[in-house]
Amino acid sequence: MRLDKFLSVRTMYSRKELHKYIESGCVTRNGVPMKQANFSVSDKDTIALNGVEIPGTTYVYILLNKPEGYVCSADKPGQKLAIDLIPPTLQRKALQPVGRLDKDSTGMLLFTDDGQLSHQVLSNRSHCDKYYHVTLSRSWKQEYAEQIAAGIVLKDGTHCLPAHAEPIPRTTHEMLICLHEGKYHQVRRMMAALGNHVEKLSRIAISELSIPPDLAIGACQVLNLQDVQKILKKETNFASMLQILRKNS
Repeated sequence: MRLDKFLSVRTMYSRKELHKYIESGCVTRNGVPMKQANFSVSDKDTIALNGVEIPGTTYVYILLNKPEGYVCSADKPGQKLAIDLIPPTLQRKALQPVGRLDKDSTGMLLFTDDGQLSHQVLSNRSHCDKYYHVTLSRSWKQEYAEQIAAGIVLKDGTHCLPAHAEPIPRTTHEMLICLHEGKYHQVRRMMAALGNHVEKLSRIAISELSIPPDLAIGACQVLNLQDVQKILKKETNFASMLQILRKNS
């Protein structure tokens, strides 16, 4: 692959901007400055721009621990975008969030430029399990579990797929819920239909991939192939997720 094309698909820079960087000696291959845009490189080479290594993988997969107050897409000017929390060295032109978390929600948000993976995670046929740690304004009621398992009908008549929810041990207002779909503000609307209100909501896992305990709010990390494979697993263990929350509660 040409050097300029390699950089173009892995950075936010235009070809014109990249040609200037290359001609000025700001791009290196395995530590050696490359001043020709058509020089052939591979993903096995170590390519750096202004001393910062550019990941050579075809696609990038990033896990962000989203803070409250950030949106996934700017519907109104002046909003803080979650994608801006990703360092410039990891930004790519086609980088997009896989699904959404609303402004008031926190936790796991995936970003990738791999359109096929995004489709697999979001497709109803894939049924990727999505786990949420929820804090309610009123106490948990045992009948919630049965109603959620039967499939909640929202106030606007929308039918939700059956889901799994249980209270977090040693708490009265917290629960873990696992969804197999991703409707707009779904957890909040489900609990409203049951006569309760969501105070806090955090996505803690997608399938078998959960947020590392040492990943701070607002921080992100690049996922490896093994991590990506965890996302696509269709069978997960609710009890193990509940145990994690129990230890942290």
